[in-house]
Amino acid sequence: MEWTGVFPAATTQFTEDLSIDIPQTQRVLDDLIRDGVHGLVVMGTCGENNSLEPAEKIQVLEAAREVVAGRVPLIVGVSELTTLRAVAFARQAERIGADGLMVLPAMVYVPTPAELEHHFRLVGGATGLPIMLYNNPTAYRVEIGLDVLSRLTDVPTIQAVKESTSDTCRYTDIRNAFGDRYVIMAGLDDVALEGLVLGAAGWISGLTSAFPRESVALVAALAGGDMVTALRIYRWFMPLLHLDAAHDLVQAIKLAEQIMGRGSERVRLPRLKLAGARRDAVTRMVEHAAAHRPI
Repeated sequence: MEWTGVFPAATTQFTEDLSIDIPQTQRVLDDLIRDGVHGLVVMGTCGENNSLEPAEKIQVLEAAREVVAGRVPLIVGVSELTTLRAVAFARQAERIGADGLMVLPAMVYVPTPAELEHHFRLVGGATGLPIMLYNNPTAYRVEIGLDVLSRLTDVPTIQAVKESTSDTCRYTDIRNAFGDRYVIMAGLDDVALEGLVLGAAGWISGLTSAFPRESVALVAALAGGDMVTALRIYRWFMPLLHLDAAHDLVQAIKLAEQIMGRGSERVRLPRLKLAGARRDAVTRMVEHAAAHRPI
């Protein structure tokens, strides 16, 4: 598993009655691959994992595996209410053919550090797939602290950490504490460049779903030492990247996809599509970005 490059946090597409639209979900994934992304994350936050029924998760993963067809690594979110459900889904994902797992803390319950470690340890021991832990304390109320990471160094399947916190000190603190034991992936769009400069190996991005070529170009410019180009793209992108840090990021990203002709804005309850002034503001932002694309 090469944790490098741009991995869109892909969306799950729905029909008008909000059942899963498999052909459109596959089209979204195929289009992203054709636009040059280096991997895909399905059924994370943007994939509305927790709005899907257990059988639907299997359906989406099987469809993703079919369309990806080994062209890029396919990472699937493991986001369940209990540890045993997470273990079961991790095993199913391995059987279906996922290339890696993005494992979240158990949903709803806020664990102690010992409980969090135990959750990750059991999932990590249940599969041979490479695992990326998902640290998003703002959304999920759980911080994967350095103490927990320290106690998990003996779990070989746990290879990476997705950092979705605005605290960019984490990149340096993890590196100082563990050297290259954990690969770090930038996970919050509006501090992605900072994370990449500070040592993140790649970028798991929400807004890439709407503007994949610009995201790939940004990371390529940075990797090639062309900071001028990287900054030009990043500054153009920033108004949209701030959407990734908002509570309605899924609705905003899906609306951006729809405006760009890449998907539908339909979301599952309890989410509702953006409306009123918020919808107008996001629409203006996307249309302005589309009219002034830097590449």
